[in-house]
Amino acid sequence: MRKIIAAIIFICACFTSRAQEKWNLRTIIDYAMQHNISVKMSEVQEKVASINLKQSRLSQIPNGNISGNLGFNSGNNQDPITFQRVTQTYLSSGVQLQSSAEIFNFFSKRNQIAANIWEHEAARAYVTKLKNDIALTAANGYLQVLLAMEQEKIMQVQVSQTAAQLTNTQKMVDAGTLPELNAIQLVAQLATDSGNYISAKGNTQMAILTLKSYLSLDASAPFEVDTPPVDLIPIEPISDLQPDYVYSLAVANQPQQKYNEMKLKAAIKSKDAAHGAMFPSLSLYGSLGSNFISAKVPNYVPVIGAPVATGAFVMVNGNSYMVQSPSVTYVKDGNKPIDPYFKQLSNNFSQGVGLSLSIPLFNGYNYRSNYERAKLNIQTSRLQQDQDNQTLKQNIYQAYISALTALDKFNASKKAVSAAEQTYMFAQKRYEVGMLGTFDLITSQNNLLRARLDYSSSRFDYVFKMKVLEFYKGLGLKL
Repeated sequence: MRKIIAAIIFICACFTSRAQEKWNLRTIIDYAMQHNISVKMSEVQEKVASINLKQSRLSQIPNGNISGNLGFNSGNNQDPITFQRVTQTYLSSGVQLQSSAEIFNFFSKRNQIAANIWEHEAARAYVTKLKNDIALTAANGYLQVLLAMEQEKIMQVQVSQTAAQLTNTQKMVDAGTLPELNAIQLVAQLATDSGNYISAKGNTQMAILTLKSYLSLDASAPFEVDTPPVDLIPIEPISDLQPDYVYSLAVANQPQQKYNEMKLKAAIKSKDAAHGAMFPSLSLYGSLGSNFISAKVPNYVPVIGAPVATGAFVMVNGNSYMVQSPSVTYVKDGNKPIDPYFKQLSNNFSQGVGLSLSIPLFNGYNYRSNYERAKLNIQTSRLQQDQDNQTLKQNIYQAYISALTALDKFNASKKAVSAAEQTYMFAQKRYEVGMLGTFDLITSQNNLLRARLDYSSSRFDYVFKMKVLEFYKGLGLKL
């Protein structure tokens, strides 16, 4: 009993520790890759491509089939061994082994194997492509959670500052140094800040729910993210992420481009295979077989009768003599004993081997249509490759421009925060000595709040835009 209780406690402790683990970018991306439905479906298609490749390779070896039969025959039918007409009831059985191998077909099979190799590689590249897409989406969701949490902290600080300001103002109102209106205005501001703080908390929960949906996690599952300092997130210098240089690396390394390259190679080999199918093919075949029959075979015995003239003559010593031959007739004497099953199989054993030549002449334009479609598939693959390369280049340039814009906005918001902090500090000092009204103090405080929110938003936006460029460069996603 103690062992059972200990085991239950251990299991509960494991679940609790797992639930209390903090999710960082690495664990989020790994989990998303393993549990995303689209990725799982692409992995299934990769397995299908692997099976197709294996089947095409094994099609080169000779095929073999064993067949057998057991039948009941009655009435007038044909003996399967002697092929004579018989009228009786019997059992028959047979076994055959047949094999054939295509020894020459203008390399159609080898080209099809090569096409399936590239199709398999393309399927693997597509799995990687989907994993990268999921990783980028999950990383963006993770950064949105961090942004929401930081803005929630900013709103919490705002509430604390307003509450502290209200406390000091209330003391001054009670002392008679400030009018009651100042406290009422701060009470209203505290209510507004509290509402904004509640909204910020809701935004954080919504961002977490969105991230959970990317991970295919249950909405009620415990979830706590690791919050690394944004300032410590490594970022490549913008000078090392020039769009032309990034594009030259991306076009050679991105899985979508590899997928298109593999699909084009597969289409070329499929065209060669379709062309080879239009030419003659030569095959070698062979067979082994035997039969058993339970039909009764009549037993005939010879009976010698009187000699009869044959119509021929021979000369002996100058005399001519007529040649005679004894007459022989066969009389049925019962039936021969039926040989055992295996003895009949041994006696009736037959073998066969030969060559088969197949020359396509007219088959409803099937082979020619397959060949023409294969050539059009090559054109489609090349056009798709060009289109995806253009899209990739456009995305990289857009990401670069967005990163420059985000950097400028980030620097501007940093200066805005510094200026707003100084303005608020001076406003607070003037308010404490009665040289500034409550409305102006609240306005200065709200300006600082907006500056801080803009700064946090622009900072995360800049980090993500830079991470997109690093992703295209092939550096992966690191926070």
